[in-house]
Amino acid sequence: MIEKELLKIIDFAIEREKEAVEFYQNLQKMADFSSKKEMLHEFELMEMGHIKTLENLKKEEIEDIKLENIQDLHLSDYLVSAPASEDMSYQNILIIAIKKEEKAYRLYTDLADRQKDEKIKKLFQKLAQEEAKHKQHFEKIYDDEILDNN
Repeated sequence: MIEKELLKIIDFAIEREKEAVEFYQNLQKMADFSSKKEMLHEFELMEMGHIKTLENLKKEEIEDIKLENIQDLHLSDYLVSAPASEDMSYQNILIIAIKKEEKAYRLYTDLADRQKDEKIKKLFQKLAQEEAKHKQHFEKIYDDEILDNN
């Protein structure tokens, strides 16, 4: 029974990643400069990579999952996200990406905290860890390219 639950969880995560791919595809349609479109395409490809990672996770033994501590830069604590629009700035695109990863991280963390079964808990912790890595990636870009230029 647990293995079926684990597969359902991974499928749930894959669906969230597919939604993220679609989100970035839609933003690309709204972007007004090719440099924004290129960056959003990179984000899209990153999310597609997450789908591949999750598909591979279906083939692994959960016991083999390695968890690591990801440093939270806490930039998102101080950022306010504006709605996506055709004239959004590079800064707003990064904020949207940071906030999206933060929400995914919270979802998986909350789901992990509610689990009694250790395998399922570990799987959600792994998914949360992956989202934390993505958030950290975007926060570093924001720190390097937005905060350092102000």
